Amino acid sequence: MDVDPLGARLAAGDEAALEECYASIAPTVLVYLRRHVGPDDAEDVLQRTFLDVWRGAKRYDPRQSLSGWVFTIARRRAIDTLRARRPGVVSVDVLRDLVGDDGREVAERFAWAADLRSALARLPAHQRQVLEMAYFDDLTQRDIATVLDVPLGTVKARMARGTKALAELVAPVGALDGRGGEVS
Repeated sequence: MDVDPLGARLAAGDEAALEECYASIAPTVLVYLRRHVGPDDAEDVLQRTFLDVWRGAKRYDPRQSLSGWVFTIARRRAIDTLRARRPGVVSVDVLRDLVGDDGREVAERFAWAADLRSALARLPAHQRQVLEMAYFDDLTQRDIATVLDVPLGTVKARMARGTKALAELVAPVGALDGRGGEVS
């Protein structure tokens, strides 16, 4: 995976990078935290998360997913908050929502979604538009062609190119292609 420029700036101690990181990732982290610690504590946990991000920025490896790293910190702060609550027992329902013993699966899903949204934003507008209409507005290719007033073949081509570009943008390090070779 290439070095994330924002992550590299953050690791170098650039305060503006922290502000950009907060602006791009914090809304999704807040949704995650509200789900797990509740709306009353979510903002406080979010602030502690980004304080930890800043304090630990020099230990961050910019070749790794920035949002994944932030979500890992948020998950730890959420667990700390749940453990500190009175009574000393955390509700089984709250833990069940975390999926798994420590909630990594949920945190990874939120991080993946944030990475996917970031990659989607980097696509050309015409490719992003048809993908958003198909997946977020639940429109068929024929409906998209009608709305955009373009031929159906144009919609299909944009979707195919957009999906391929999106896959390349979010491919993990060392991922294998369908033939067993490493994706570059």
